[in-house]
This record gives sequence, C-alpha cells and structure tokens, in this order.
Amino acid sequence: MSVLTRDEAQTRAELLAVHRYTIELDLTGGDETFDSRTLIRFDARVDGDTFVELKPAELRSVTLDGHPLDPEALDGNRLALPNLTAGEHELRVDARMRYSRTGEGMHRFTDPTDNETYVYTQLFMDDVQRVFAAFDQPDLKAVFELSVKAPQDWTVLANGVTEQVDGVWKAAPTPLISTYLVAVAAGPWHSVRTEHRGLPFGLHCRRSLAPYLDADADELLDITRACYDRYHEKFDEPYQFDSYDQAFVPEFNAGAMENPGLVTFRDEFVYRSAVTDTERQTRAMVIAHEMAHMWFGDLVTLKWWDDIWLNESFAEYMGYQTLTEATRFTDTWTDFGVTRKSWGYDADQRPSTHPVAPEAVDDTASALLNFDGISYAKGASALRQLVAWLGEKDFLAGINTHFARHKFANATLADFIDNLAGATDRDVHAWADAWLRTTGVDTLTPRVTPGENGTCVLTVDRAGSRPHRIAAGLYDRDLGDDGGQLVLRERLHLDLPQTDAHPIGKRPALLLLNDGDLTYAKVRFDPESFETVRKELSGLPEPLTRAVVWNALRDAVRDGELAPGAYLETARAHLPLETDLAIVQGVLAFASAYITDRYLTPEERPAALATLSDLCRDLIRRTEDGDNPGLRLIAVRHRIDVAAHPDTIAAWLADGTVPGGPELDPELRWRVLARLAVLGATDEAAIAAELERDPSATGQEGAARCRAALPDPEAKARAWEAMFGSDDLSNYLFTATARGFWQPEQADLVREYVGRYYADAVAVADRRGPAIADAAGRWAFPAHAVDADTLRLGEECLRDADPIPALRRKLVDQLDDLARALRVQGVGEN
Repeated sequence: MSVLTRDEAQTRAELLAVHRYTIELDLTGGDETFDSRTLIRFDARVDGDTFVELKPAELRSVTLDGHPLDPEALDGNRLALPNLTAGEHELRVDARMRYSRTGEGMHRFTDPTDNETYVYTQLFMDDVQRVFAAFDQPDLKAVFELSVKAPQDWTVLANGVTEQVDGVWKAAPTPLISTYLVAVAAGPWHSVRTEHRGLPFGLHCRRSLAPYLDADADELLDITRACYDRYHEKFDEPYQFDSYDQAFVPEFNAGAMENPGLVTFRDEFVYRSAVTDTERQTRAMVIAHEMAHMWFGDLVTLKWWDDIWLNESFAEYMGYQTLTEATRFTDTWTDFGVTRKSWGYDADQRPSTHPVAPEAVDDTASALLNFDGISYAKGASALRQLVAWLGEKDFLAGINTHFARHKFANATLADFIDNLAGATDRDVHAWADAWLRTTGVDTLTPRVTPGENGTCVLTVDRAGSRPHRIAAGLYDRDLGDDGGQLVLRERLHLDLPQTDAHPIGKRPALLLLNDGDLTYAKVRFDPESFETVRKELSGLPEPLTRAVVWNALRDAVRDGELAPGAYLETARAHLPLETDLAIVQGVLAFASAYITDRYLTPEERPAALATLSDLCRDLIRRTEDGDNPGLRLIAVRHRIDVAAHPDTIAAWLADGTVPGGPELDPELRWRVLARLAVLGATDEAAIAAELERDPSATGQEGAARCRAALPDPEAKARAWEAMFGSDDLSNYLFTATARGFWQPEQADLVREYVGRYYADAVAVADRRGPAIADAAGRWAFPAHAVDADTLRLGEECLRDADPIPALRRKLVDQLDDLARALRVQGVGEN
C-alpha cells in the first residue's frame, strides 16, 4: 500500500476541487465484509492525471463520467484517474470492504455478554480508504451524504442527524469536512437523549453497559453542557453541526476521536467498577478536549499533517483550561502536571523527538508517529506559556480571527501566527520560532548567593534556548504552634533569559522555580532547597506546587542525578500525608513501573516492593474511616500490584472484599487474580471460574492477561503463539495478552523470548498494520529485561530488519528508555 506524500497531496489539491460524496453502506452482508458504493462529484481545474484511494476486499466496478474503468487497474490502494479534462466529473465506485478487528477502518465487535454486534468507523489519517473510496487528504474538504442499510434492530449514528426511511438510515448532509472526520456507528445502542440550546445531545453505549451509562448520564451531560456553553463564551463562531452525539465504543485505539457531531470514546469511560474522582476528571477532560476539536480541527482544519499541533495542542490546552473554568474539576492542571506533562518531557528527550510544529512531514506514515507526548502535552504546555506571556484577552482575540478567516477551510502554522500577531504588539513570530520549531527540554537551575546585610539574591541559569515567563516561589517554615508546614512568602515573576540578580531577602527554606507550572522546563533545586524538599515536601500548601516538586524529582532520577532509592525514600516519607489523588497515583505509578521494575537491579527490587507495600498499607490504614474512598482505592490497587506474597490478596479475593472496604468489583477481582497468576498462586481453573462470573469484554481481557501471566512454560508458549503466530486476537486482546506475558518475577522463564521478540514483532507488524505494530512495540516489548543484550538485539533489528514506521518509532523509544534505565541502574549502585 502506498502512503500519501506531502508533494502528492499538494499536486492533487491544486488540480481538484471536491464538492460532495454520496456514500451507501450495506452492513447486512455477514461478519467479514460490507458493501460500499460511493459517488464523488468534483471539478478538475485544468487537464491532468490524479488518483483516488481505497483498500477493498473486492473492487466490483468503477465508472468515471459514465465510462467504465478497469477494476484490475487498482494498484495497492490507488486507482489512477488519467487524462482528466478541466471541468465537472462524477466518479462511482462499487466495492466490498473488510471489517476490521484492530480498531482501524470499520471495526466490528461482538459483545460476549449478550452476543450483540456493533460496528463503528475510525477513519483517521488514511483509514477512510478501508470504508469508501476517497481523495484522502485533509485539505480536500467536501459535503458528505451517507445512507446505511443495517440490521432491523440496529440504530445508525453519523455526523448528522439520522432517520430511518424504508429500512435504510439516512444522515443529514454534513457541512464541508475532511475525509478523516466522517463517522458511522451502528448497532443496537442504548441511548440517552436530550437537548441543549435547541441542539440534540445524545449518549450511546452497548446494551450490556446500559446501567453504567445511566448511572453517570447526568454527570456526563452536565459536563457536556458546561463545556459547550463555555466555548460559546470564548469563541465568536458558534458550533456549526446539527447535533452532538457521544458514542462509547468497544476496542477503541485512542482515548476518543473528534468526529464532528459524533464523537467516539473508548468505552472504558463507561465505568463498570469503582473509580477515583481524578479518573472522573480525566473522562471530563477528554469530553472537553474533543469538544474543543469542533473548532480546532473540524471547523478549521490543518492543511497538511505537519500542523497536527493546531489540532491536538489546542484541544489539549482548551480541554484542561475550560474544565477548570466551567466545572467542579478546578484542579485539572495538577493532573496535567503529574500525568500528561511527564509524557511530553519523556518524548522530548528521546532520539525520536520532533518540534511541536515540524517544518516538513513527508508522508502520512511519518505523520502518524507525531501523535505523541510532544503534539499533545508539550504543545499544550507551550500554549499555556504563550497565554501567560501574551495574556488571555489577546490570545482569544487571535483565535477568533483565525476561526473567522478559515472556517470550513484549512490553515497552516503561518496563518495562525499571523492571526495571533494581529491581536498583540508582542513578537509572536519570534515566540513561535523559539517554542514550536525547536526540540528538547530547557533546564532551569537557581543560584542563591549572599547579598548585603544578611540577604540573598537569586540568579537563574538556563540550559536551553527558549524564553520563559515563570514564577519563583519563596517558602519559609511555619514557626507557629502547628509547625511542619511551609508558607509562601512571595512569588517572584521572572522573564528568562535575564542576567539581573533578584534580591530575595533572607534565604528561604525552599526556592521553587516554575511554581504554578506555567512553563515547560525541567527545574532543579539549590542544595538547601533540596534538603527541604526531602524532609518537608508534604508541608507545601498547594497541590500544583507539590506536583512541580515531584516532577523535578522524577526528572532527576531519569537524568541520573538522584538515586532511585532516594526517590522511594521521599515517597515513603511524604506520600502517606498527600491529599491530592492525582499526585498519589502519579508517584505510585512511577515508583512501581519505573523505579522497581526498571531502575533498580533485580537484587534491589524485593526491598523496593516491600517499601511500596508498606506505603500502601499506611494509606489504607489512613482511610479506614471512609472519608477518602478514592485514596483508599488507589492504595488498594497498588497494594495488589506490588504484593510479593499471595496470602493477603488471596484472602481478599476469597472474601470478596478488603477488610473495611472496598468490596472487590470486577476490576479489582481481575487485578488480584492477575497478581496471583504472576506469583504462581492461581491456575487455569480459577481463571475460567472468574471468566464465567464475568464473561464481559473486559472479563475476556482479564482472562487473557491472567493466562499469559501464569509462570508456566506451556502458558507462555500459548500466549506467544496467540500474539505472534496467528492473527486472531483483536487489538484489545493482543494488548491484554502482552501485558500479562512479561513479568520481572519471571525473567528466567521468559528469557528465551527476549531474543525472539524482535523478529516476531517485525513480522506481525508487517502482516497486521500500524495499530498492532503500536501495541507490539508498546506492550509486548520486554521492558523488564534491562541488560546490554536486549539493547544490542534491538539495535540490530533497527539496523537490519526494516520494521514498518509505527513499530520502528516504538522500538526507538523503548531502546532509548532501556539505555536510560541501564545508566540509572549504575547510579543506584554508587
């Protein structure tokens, strides 16, 4: 299959003006394929040659202006349209298309709970070609008119309002949108419908999830309404589509997709089990993020994929900011600092890093790789810094000019910067060059030196090239009766680079750069402040301040400047006193996934697990009064994950509850069983019994993970064959199996598979495509095998095996993380 290059897209956009797609889909033809008939009306501006894209199971017929074309002329995913004359044209394509089991194109899923079937589209980047013929690039916008024949008891959702006429569902024609934004979701949906400001709103999920959606429908709709209203206060252009449906769909590869009028979400957001308030906040942020896309991406669309940030960075920033302003979730930036920002920092320090706005993305395969922590988290951080520097009034004025000039059309970085520059006297072009065209993370280090009369002065050293507007927090010890607290004396507002030393009076107990987390940079501590952090971190008054400190400690571990054991000691001392759930979750996640599993040697790991187990036990004891169920849930989850001995958690599973609560819901039961499998304290009979108790889709995933985690050579062989020897696993079942397979406790048992991984991953990626390649690189990689041989084998694979781009990117990142872990382990030995 050929990928579309930027040059080809530019040439085709100069030749064609595409007006309307009329698409007929027939979903009644069986489990493997569906019928797709497409009529494309377009103009050629001059005489010329071009091509249309599709990936059919069978191409039955093609006619151009009533004249048949040879279906055998299809070359991969391209059908040539030679010798076009200037003027109007009609292209008709009749094809049979394959359903997907990997979340790409038209994904088909049968719910094991009730045997009901659902299909939905995910057409991002170039997967529209799996559903209908198209001139598939973002700057050839058109009107889309869809009709769908579906089984009698199904409901069909689409970008516009749908109605059933003579057994066929017809969707209202869309405004001008790009091909990748077309959406269909069909099946026996359970729906909750309402109206807001005259617009139909809907929530949809599988029937088996109906009670869980109903339980949260008011919360979901309240958030949707609040964000909708707040965006209409911010933006001059109103929402331009005729409805707003949100469908929670199975086995979805992303968090969500911003199809106008029909946003699709992974249906794990319909909670079957207990969740924390921070997890509810994350779901709310995704709702806000996707709604922001109705303007950033859907109304005004990037011209080519080098401007992904115009979609994702803005939606990310607006999602967090709008949620903070419009809902009860007022601490969203703390969660961003803990969970999202580290994603950006990590990505930006790997060999695969790229600018937020790269100057050239050559083709669609390369573009797909840029949907990462840089385009989301770093880009959003850059925008937050821009707002701090520019002021929100001028920022929104520039955005609204951008919408007015480019609505229903396409725009570039240059367009946006010009529109922003018109709203301010500041040099936005220079800002964009410094922030959007460069890579890497600046590091800010304070120097506190003596001044006059017992006072001190502050100088900030900057390793890097970007300007920063930051706050420096000066904290003193509380000398009152309570003690144990740090009190903010002052926040200095600094513009960097600067050479002036700042008088700060007496030396503070803690000087914290980037207090408030308004810029994107690593920060370090002066020696006195570092001692205060280690002893008194939990005494800082604001969660966002503590998040900045925890991120600084995390960065120091990754950079080899702080021993992993010291991080664990700090967590052991201060996390039992932490009140913010996002911080507790983030610190425990880093401590378990990185400190214990990668950064400490196998000999050091048992003691680290014991430390984390004790820490979780303290949190569980602290929450015995029931006042903080979210904190207790986090502690119980991690206590299960770090259990070195089965007795306690096995007793929880047998009793169906943790003493004092919570009762074990399906998520906790599968979590316990997975850990027992790792420890060799359960068997196939117990897994089968649990699956009979919970035969849902998530139950199937839980069983796959448990079976792959059993410390048995035959179990490992079966799991490996399922992942790499056959193509039967769906994207979710592949991931579940991969997550169970590698366990640090089983390093000797799975050692032979480390050498097999690279060749098998390359082969399965070649056969099954980018979604499985991503899963194979992310979840099936032997990340626990921190040794020189794993690194050498990976480097040989990259040099000799030519993995497809999606897998190559994942391997580059994993190998860089592996090399970093080897360096950090060396720090731990010193």
